Amino acid sequence: MPRASKRKSDSPKSTSAKSSRTESVNSALGKTSKFGISVDNLFQKYANKLLGMIDPEGIEALCSDLGVDHTNVRILMLAWKMKAEKQGYFTQDEWQRGLKDLGVDTINKLKKVLPKLEAEVMMPENFEDFYCYAFRYCLTEDKQKCVDIESICLLIDLVLGSQFRSQVDSFTEFLKNQTDYKVINMDQWTNFLRFCQEISFPDLKNYDTDQAWPVILDNFVDWMKEKQN
Repeated sequence: MPRASKRKSDSPKSTSAKSSRTESVNSALGKTSKFGISVDNLFQKYANKLLGMIDPEGIEALCSDLGVDHTNVRILMLAWKMKAEKQGYFTQDEWQRGLKDLGVDTINKLKKVLPKLEAEVMMPENFEDFYCYAFRYCLTEDKQKCVDIESICLLIDLVLGSQFRSQVDSFTEFLKNQTDYKVINMDQWTNFLRFCQEISFPDLKNYDTDQAWPVILDNFVDWMKEKQN
């Protein structure tokens, strides 16, 4: 009967390769762990300890350290990146998600990446999502579906003013002077973006009232034409 062959022990070369892979994995895990700890420590710097989240006061302190005003659109973009659900508050999960996606764990790194974040938001494939998020972010009450005119005027200037200055100035003037609408809903909000993207302004030559535009935009166009005449 042939003798059973003995299992060969790992060669020094094989053992060295396994050891190298193990060290590489451990190193990566160590870096990930260190990054996560830095992100959490930064969160604790701004968090309200009783609430367990960053509150409006903490966000103001964050903005001060970033060198931006709390009304700057980049703070709204940061909230979008975190997928923050409640206006003026960042939970630890939201904070971790946002900073991980941005790849930053210090204030200096976050400050440097804000222009890159703005460029990401302004990409066509991202901007509509950000625009809709901005509206939802202003829904501060349970079951709230509309935003008051005063807040809408501020918000629309914040998110669209740099791209569609003339449209935004005219529309906010119209909103402030009309008396038929006290609030704006999501459908009206999203259609104003479509209006800015598709309609020739200020001549409005390609605006067709037979298309599915909200009545408030029909009224806005009538108001514009009266002003022009």
